[in-house]
Amino acid sequence: MTGTVFDIGYRSYTGAREGRGRSRLALFRDGVRASLGLGRPPRAKVLPWLFVVLLSGIALVMAMIAGAAERLVGDGATEKLNLPTHADYYGIASILMFVFAALVAPELLCRDRREGVLQLYLVRPLTGTDYVAARWASFLTVMTVAAWLPQVILFLGLCMGDPAPIAYLREHWLDIPRFLASGIIMSTYVTTLALLTASFTSRRAYAAVFLVGLFAITTPFTIGLADEMRDGAGPWISMFNLTNIPLHVVDVIFGGPSEMTEDAPARVLGSTTLVTWYLAWILVPALVLWSRYRRATP
Repeated sequence: MTGTVFDIGYRSYTGAREGRGRSRLALFRDGVRASLGLGRPPRAKVLPWLFVVLLSGIALVMAMIAGAAERLVGDGATEKLNLPTHADYYGIASILMFVFAALVAPELLCRDRREGVLQLYLVRPLTGTDYVAARWASFLTVMTVAAWLPQVILFLGLCMGDPAPIAYLREHWLDIPRFLASGIIMSTYVTTLALLTASFTSRRAYAAVFLVGLFAITTPFTIGLADEMRDGAGPWISMFNLTNIPLHVVDVIFGGPSEMTEDAPARVLGSTTLVTWYLAWILVPALVLWSRYRRATP
């Protein structure tokens, strides 16, 4: 009995074995690119970049108004005229941030579920926890940059618009860590709620409509009911205004209420209660989101 051996050139892999860390990083990068529409057709870029431009435009207009007031009215015009500043920006732009997250975040989860890509990811050395953590971190990064960029524009505009930029910087430099911390507070909240909503459906439109509708319904309902019961259960009802939940924590960071929250009945409950309530709205949805993916298998 005879046989023939063919050497067809198979060789064992001798390169670096990067394991799960490389898979997580690749998934994180893909999430950032998907959120911004990078590497996709032009129409996929319109929505995310439109929101970035709108958020930055709000800050630019605020800076231009403050700069004009300083030059026309004189030094301290921003405080005298009670013009919006860093503490008020997130209150003004919060609705846009919520809509941005509701429309863009489902892109990271819904398409993978609908097209069965999640099972392909998990064939690699990647777990369901790795997958959802990388997606969450990627969208959190996008939202944080979208929150910080307008604040940087606003700070530079206020500084350069002041008659004495160096004096303004010396007096207001603490606004920088405050608006950076506030940006993370806002981004963590909207990212977690948006991805949790997206985890229940494979259709982006369903997730977006549900989340936008949730904010649109709860805000006027809780405001009206809380005002009617201001001396009773009003403050506790006001806490269910989903738009104001992170804004109350922003108020704590800046040391005072913004224009959006100064009349909110929930303010009488105190900083500790409001911060604890915010943390509950972060941790509970995050645990539910994790539980939906931690046992995912290919």
